[in-house]
Amino acid sequence: MAGKMRSTAATMKTATPEGQALIMEQSGESEKRGRKASKEVRRHQLIEATIDSLAKRGYSETTMADVADGAGLSRGIVNFHFESKEKLLVATLKHMADEYSAHWRAAYQKAGDDPTRQLALLVAADFDRSICNKRKLAAWCAFWGEAKSRPTYQALCGARDEAYQNVFVEICARLKIDGGYDYAAYETAVGLCAMLEGLWLRLMMGTEGVTRESAHAVACEYLASVFPKQFSRERSAATQIT
Repeated sequence: MAGKMRSTAATMKTATPEGQALIMEQSGESEKRGRKASKEVRRHQLIEATIDSLAKRGYSETTMADVADGAGLSRGIVNFHFESKEKLLVATLKHMADEYSAHWRAAYQKAGDDPTRQLALLVAADFDRSICNKRKLAAWCAFWGEAKSRPTYQALCGARDEAYQNVFVEICARLKIDGGYDYAAYETAVGLCAMLEGLWLRLMMGTEGVTRESAHAVACEYLASVFPKQFSRERSAATQIT
């Protein structure tokens, strides 16, 4: 009986002009959210298809048609979301840079305030499968090949690279004090970042015998040689990558 009364009251409420207006307003908001979600889904599909095409065809050979076909969408949809190939590629680079930044920042936060753990997790994060895989490495390689002649690409990644490097400088400075080392923190941090970039390059080039696991092992050996009081070979090797 109570259920019937509530149902009847609700029916009476919606029968009024105010109730009908409320329903229409709620319906409009729901439809707007749906359109926004759909737009974000489509953009994500197109960006993922662009990464696939860059990995498969390279930068110059990737076309809007390739992206549309790869995403399983019409070419009109691609043009609707991205007016040109350049805008699509900039959005793709931004997506990849944001993903990489969020990934290393999550590892850094997970480590807490211990600089040794921070460095170990940051290095391991660089070889995590979600970030370091053939598909994404090939896409990065395609963008790096164009960066010199495209200031937009340099500007987009420059600030992120600087923030990443600054974290390594801070960690190296703290480890220098903790370990009583006689090295220059900035130069040591830059060298470490360059070493990680070099290992990525070897993975990109498909250098024989280089895998994510072996590259991580090389990085751990480097840590043990530069910071012997914080990193033993056994401890470094125990830091798992996924």
